[in-house]
Amino acid sequence: MKFLSRAVKVIKRTKSVKSIRFEKPEHFSYLPGQWTFLIFGDGPERIMKPLSFSSSPTEDHLEVTKKLTGLRFSELIDDLEVGDTLSLDGPYGSFSFLGEHDKVCMLSGGIGITPLRSMIKFCTDKKTSTDISLLYSNRNEDEIPFYDDLMPMQRANPRLVVNMTITNPSPAWRGLSGRLNGEMIKSTVPQWAERIYYVSGPQPMVESMTALLEEIGLDPSQIKHEYFSGYNRSNAGEELVG
Repeated sequence: MKFLSRAVKVIKRTKSVKSIRFEKPEHFSYLPGQWTFLIFGDGPERIMKPLSFSSSPTEDHLEVTKKLTGLRFSELIDDLEVGDTLSLDGPYGSFSFLGEHDKVCMLSGGIGITPLRSMIKFCTDKKTSTDISLLYSNRNEDEIPFYDDLMPMQRANPRLVVNMTITNPSPAWRGLSGRLNGEMIKSTVPQWAERIYYVSGPQPMVESMTALLEEIGLDPSQIKHEYFSGYNRSNAGEELVG
């Protein structure tokens, strides 16, 4: 479904991450975890990228979130103002969760949190019975997209546990540190072997996490993933898609 929508709010999540909220068309529906094309311009000048919805279907707006990389699409996102109208084309994707599993673990790195935030918000609002454990990795504690969103959700949802790990922590950081690894999963995720895993992030991270999960004994059928294929393998921070 292709449609026009007006930006109603711009949110600076971190120094390098922005969320754009759009009006939600009356009859538009999507699943938590799905994505849309965001389209600037028309004809030969058109620029479009797929972005996961960071909003939940339970919310009265649509929201997409982008890491600003300095490339042209990021510049257009950064210049967006309330009242601007853009074309969206969606929803697409099969990476979704509606609470159909009893226990899940969500693994994410950086801006890969966006579809998982959508799922977590949906389950929190719907008060599903799913036991959700989130392990979320970022480079430093000042650049954690949705930190101020996830922590209140954890307080509101007794079935949600959020653990964050920082790969380059400051001396003041009191949480987990280092990259996601098998021992971290086993020590922080109760009944880790019984869960369905949702993995989202840059392609190299998702591939390494998928291999790691299989190495520690999980069946491939327990692993669902979404990777943002626009990441450059030589610099996973340069995300072009997602």
